[in-house]
Formats: sequence, C-alpha cells, structure tokens
Amino acid sequence: MPSGIRLQRIADRVKQELAEMLIREISDPRLKQIFVTDVKIDRELTVADIYVSAVEGAARSAEILAGLESASGFLRKHLAARVEMRAFPRLRFHWDPTPENADHIEQILAKLRAPK
Repeated sequence: MPSGIRLQRIADRVKQELAEMLIREISDPRLKQIFVTDVKIDRELTVADIYVSAVEGAARSAEILAGLESASGFLRKHLAARVEMRAFPRLRFHWDPTPENADHIEQILAKLRAPK
C-alpha cells in the first residue's frame, strides 16, 4: 500500500495532466470551459475519483459528465502514458458544486456588507 504522501503526489500529477489534456487535446464541445477541482485515488490505486466543475455552473453538469464518461477510455490511456504507474486506476467523474456554493456565499456576504 502506498503512503498518503505518495497517493497525494499521484493525485496531483493526474490532476495536472488531465487539466492540460482538457485544454489542449480534447476537441469534444461538451468538455469546453471545464476545470478539474480535485482528484482522489483510493489506497489500492484502482479508482481515481475526479471532481470537475464548469464556468457556467451546474446547468451543464449532466452534459459534461456524459462527455467525460464517453472520453474516459481515451483519457485513461493517455494519462497512463504520462503518469508512470504499473496499472493505471479506473476513472470516475463527479460534479463538484463547491465553486457555485462559494459564489453563492460571496453574494450573501456582499449583500450583508452593502450599506442600507
């Protein structure tokens, strides 16, 4: 079993490489203007949970997740070539509502700070 530090290094590397691929190599229009917010890899190195979000918010979440699922084989193959591992984990994609929630909280705080 890999240490927690090694798992984090692998997750960070997968996140960096995947973000570059989404910007430069993916031509699917469903996957434009999205960003990877987090990657978590299980201790057995069999599954990588990838959390994504988009500029537009949750309105396109189903479309984006469907696009990522259809491209998962391509993404896994190219990530395996870039990140040296004996066996590359299976990719699972999840929608991350954190950026939208943070924006909502900022709007509420701005209203509270506004002079009345």
